[in-house]
Amino acid sequence: MSNASLAAGRSPSKPFYTSFGFQVLAAMVVGLVLGYIARQIGTGPDGAANALTTTLSTIGTIFVQLLRALVPVLVFTAIVASIVKLRELNNAAQLVWQTLLWFAITALIAVVIGIALGLIIQPGTTATVAQEAAKAPSSTGSWLDFLKGIVPGNVFGLQASTKVADSGATTSLNFNVLQILVVSIAVGIAALQVGDKAEPFLAFNRSLLSITRKILWWVIRLTPIGTIGLLGNAVAVYGWDALASLGWFTVAVYIGLAIVLLVVYPALLSANGLNPVRFFQGAWPAIQLAFVSRSSIGTLPVTEAVTERNLGVPREYSAFAVPLGATTKMDGCAAIYPAIAAIFVAQFYQIPLGLQEYLLIAFVSVIGSAATAGLTGAVVMLTLTLSTLGLPLQGVGLLLAIDPILDMGRTAVNVAGQALVPTIVAKRQGILNQAQYDAAEGIDALDAVAVAAE
Repeated sequence: MSNASLAAGRSPSKPFYTSFGFQVLAAMVVGLVLGYIARQIGTGPDGAANALTTTLSTIGTIFVQLLRALVPVLVFTAIVASIVKLRELNNAAQLVWQTLLWFAITALIAVVIGIALGLIIQPGTTATVAQEAAKAPSSTGSWLDFLKGIVPGNVFGLQASTKVADSGATTSLNFNVLQILVVSIAVGIAALQVGDKAEPFLAFNRSLLSITRKILWWVIRLTPIGTIGLLGNAVAVYGWDALASLGWFTVAVYIGLAIVLLVVYPALLSANGLNPVRFFQGAWPAIQLAFVSRSSIGTLPVTEAVTERNLGVPREYSAFAVPLGATTKMDGCAAIYPAIAAIFVAQFYQIPLGLQEYLLIAFVSVIGSAATAGLTGAVVMLTLTLSTLGLPLQGVGLLLAIDPILDMGRTAVNVAGQALVPTIVAKRQGILNQAQYDAAEGIDALDAVAVAAE
């Protein structure tokens, strides 16, 4: 899309309070206040949540469900369309290789920072959490999960899970984005091989993608309301009480996240001739939503929109790289956090770690994130790291109380990295729309998705 049409999709003269970014920031303040009020009200005599907490939780849950409901169709149609469009690029194979390489480079830098902070701060020696809190998690990660996760169980990438409670058994369906990615790539390549016979299908796919983007625009308009519910519920339910016993661990994780987000990423951008301020202005809507929603998958539609429209990455490439990053690119959950957490568990149980163990932490962080794709992010990644090192899995239970608080920062860094890598690769391969990137400050996510839906 030309810069002229892009400019037509936004209104530079709009009052600041109509900006998507301002509305989300305001919603975060409202959410914090309502969450604090709900926490002060407390729970009922039977331990049930109060009406305000229940309302905030319901609003946040519905918003995330709306985003997640669009993801399977969006990923499938966008990937198929991007595979077909990749034939228009002379360096498609180079783009894929460079994307995977930069995923590994940034993950390696992040895990080294995590290991260094764990050794310097030594959070496991100062923790006051009781050992009675130690317990093994209900779900764990293993290297076999990679093969199980990448081979589709069905063409829709759906997985069924059943929970048994006193009221009975309930079955729910979840989608595995990595499997959808594999199916989409296969269908896109097959469509190229079929040739003219695939044109009716490809035309339908393009129409479905446009419809999905239009619905996405409607959902994103609700982001400020969803932010109030998500952030308010987090404060109401978890508060900050649990941080007291794991204060230095929390500090170490957030320092690591801040270094990656505010030092490493800007340095990489500058080294590739890109203005870091422009990047954060363009990617900020997705980073904001990731922080409050705690879901890379739920944020995926916004991440893809701002990467294309704010940062100038071609759609035929970003539609492939961003969904791939949402499943395997997790500098927060798969690098910083498991590195510091593994060192914490070792220090807590007074188990010495040597050079070999630190190298294993780095290996798992760079390679292992794919093994947990489609599973429960950071917790499963941590169990994979602990089991690889031979550390007690019960140590996971020590950290679960503050996991939601840490997950906000982890997910924000994850999403920032998922927008960063396609931007850097596009720049290095000479396909980045530099003028569009430099104008990132004038485009918010609502305008970006509106233009994309046209």
